[in-house]
Amino acid sequence: MPFTCRFPSLSVRFGAMHPGPAERTADKRLGARVRHVPFFRWVLTLGIVLIGCSAGVHMTVPDFPELEQLDLTVVEEAPDGRCTVRWTDPFEHHEEEGSYLCDADRDRALKAPLYDPETGFGWDSGFVVAEGKDKGELYSLEEDGAGADARIDLSDTLIAFGLLATAIGLVGGNIRATARLGGVRPAVVRRAARLSKAAALVAEDHDRATEEVREAWAPLHGERVREELGRVPISRLPWVVRLRSGDLEKGGIRTVRDVLDAEECKLGRLLGGGRPRTDSAVAAARRIADDARDGVAVRFEANRYEPRTTALLVAVQVLVDAGPKARDVAEAGRALAARLEPLLDDAEAASGYAHMLGAGPRRRRRARAAVPRLRALLEEAERDGVAERFGQVSVDLLRGQDSDPTGLDAWVDFDTRPAEYYRVLADVTGRRLSSAT
Repeated sequence: MPFTCRFPSLSVRFGAMHPGPAERTADKRLGARVRHVPFFRWVLTLGIVLIGCSAGVHMTVPDFPELEQLDLTVVEEAPDGRCTVRWTDPFEHHEEEGSYLCDADRDRALKAPLYDPETGFGWDSGFVVAEGKDKGELYSLEEDGAGADARIDLSDTLIAFGLLATAIGLVGGNIRATARLGGVRPAVVRRAARLSKAAALVAEDHDRATEEVREAWAPLHGERVREELGRVPISRLPWVVRLRSGDLEKGGIRTVRDVLDAEECKLGRLLGGGRPRTDSAVAAARRIADDARDGVAVRFEANRYEPRTTALLVAVQVLVDAGPKARDVAEAGRALAARLEPLLDDAEAASGYAHMLGAGPRRRRRARAAVPRLRALLEEAERDGVAERFGQVSVDLLRGQDSDPTGLDAWVDFDTRPAEYYRVLADVTGRRLSSAT
């Protein structure tokens, strides 16, 4: 059942501060069904791959050799352009004859027999290789360049589709990224983190102050308990002890404290009767010691002005000066920090654009749901001024022993309001205390 912790007008409710197991299970199932599909990322990847493939195909296109143009005499020619030609090698200066693919679409006046009626030959222009081992050989751009043209066309097609896919991936990805960035509220998250830190800090400061009181009180209380047990005679123990009291006193065991301090073998020898009688005596002594711990009071007595008592008085003074509301403020801070912590965990993705871009769909939903809750808590805390109260109480609690290293101020202050010191000491230690000397 939710319960409410109120600090002045700040109300901190528990139970609804974080999704329960059922809600978390439902959220996990929803996340399993609705998974983020990086469509535009894959489209961009495909575009880059296509561009890479285009570059690879283009690299396989053979380089055209250095060529030199020359005139060709067409001896015979078929309608499809296949012909036999003669030419003069420009390098060796002798006449060659061979097959060639003439331009079938050239003007009829250049074809046989119209070009040269006397010989019946035609005319065309061609190229020979001007370098390498094939120097002087006839080179046909139509035949030898067909494979290169096909590869160039394939490369152009691949780069066209690659650029298109890349553009779609970049534009679509940026549009989706813009939509994913919705809900980023770094200022709200930072303010909530500062408030959570202040709330946790005031609780830690109060815990530290109370722990210092307990640490200073424990040895004094233990010493007073031992003093009290040293005044309790063994006649208070069961009849099995009283029966051998003479032997015990001769052995130096006269009080309940002596029974607790004695070695087990020595106590058993003096009591006689073995282990059961020894255990019975020790158990009875421990019961008396427990009663003494509840009943013995640590008093700030002027005639016991010694360093340990002064240290305890100075530690108590810190809580006395902080006032009775310090504990309420610390508890409210602890409760508020406990509520803010899970909300801040959920809102982590909303603390910056890089965090939101790197978050999955489930974390983004949790962040967008947590930000309004954080904003509501911040508005309520600002309206009630709890941050200022947390800070003031922390300052009061941090004054500590440095404000009164000798303890004189604490003793003077104790003389003016001893009841306040004993009340605080009782609250911290949970022991019944008295201001009587």
